[in-house]
Amino acid sequence: MAGAVVPVGVPLRPRNMYRRDPVFSVTETASRLMRTTIVAACISGGLLFISGCLRAQQRPAVVELFTSEGCSSCPPAEAYVGELAQRPDVLALSFHVDYWDDLGWRDRFDIPEATPRQRRYAQALRLSSVYTPQIVVDGYEDLVGSDRRKIGRSLSTPRTSIPVSIAVNEDTVIVDLATAVGGPQGDVVLVAYQQSAISSIGRGENSGRTLTEYHIVRAVRHLGYYNGDAKQYATYIGSLPKDTTHVAVLVQLPGQGRVVAASSHALR
Repeated sequence: MAGAVVPVGVPLRPRNMYRRDPVFSVTETASRLMRTTIVAACISGGLLFISGCLRAQQRPAVVELFTSEGCSSCPPAEAYVGELAQRPDVLALSFHVDYWDDLGWRDRFDIPEATPRQRRYAQALRLSSVYTPQIVVDGYEDLVGSDRRKIGRSLSTPRTSIPVSIAVNEDTVIVDLATAVGGPQGDVVLVAYQQSAISSIGRGENSGRTLTEYHIVRAVRHLGYYNGDAKQYATYIGSLPKDTTHVAVLVQLPGQGRVVAASSHALR
């Protein structure tokens, strides 16, 4: 099988080659044990803030797969994402990149936001290249997309989150972020995705195969910046791609950093 490895900062022309694994406040009467337990829970979930820690909610781990229909190493990773998509503690998203498109098969699900997003991760994580299939967990951990053992280990820890909720009111998606004084701040991103699709591949490395793809990202939008104050955002559903079935909301530290909040909701 062949994946794609593209050095960061050079034109995106994938080469067929194997890739090595990259390397609150508590009342005065509360007991010391209670304080220690609460702070430990906040740290383990990736959120260390005092005011509002008690109100932090559990969130799914965010798994971003960078893939392409033209990559023969990608179907096993996509099948695994399909399994992860069934888990309530995982928010799986498949970003189809475009740098395989000139090698015999144009991926019908590639979007202009996917490759730049992957390149920003490569720079932030100090990787020498972008590649497929790549998985990024919670915006900070780089893993080969088919490495079930390492990915499974990464997903074993519960996550806590800034309180975020999504509702669908007729033709509008409403996103609410609660107040979290002293908590992390970051960019609020809406991700529109399609639950699943089946594609028959006519050319390229996967020629003749029928691929089942899951949680296919169709659009990415920046809603605003969360500074700890309560925020509400509204998005007209008609402005999203017609094949969108679900939306996800992520809050990431500035510069497309670590994920500190995540939630998803079906549109229908």
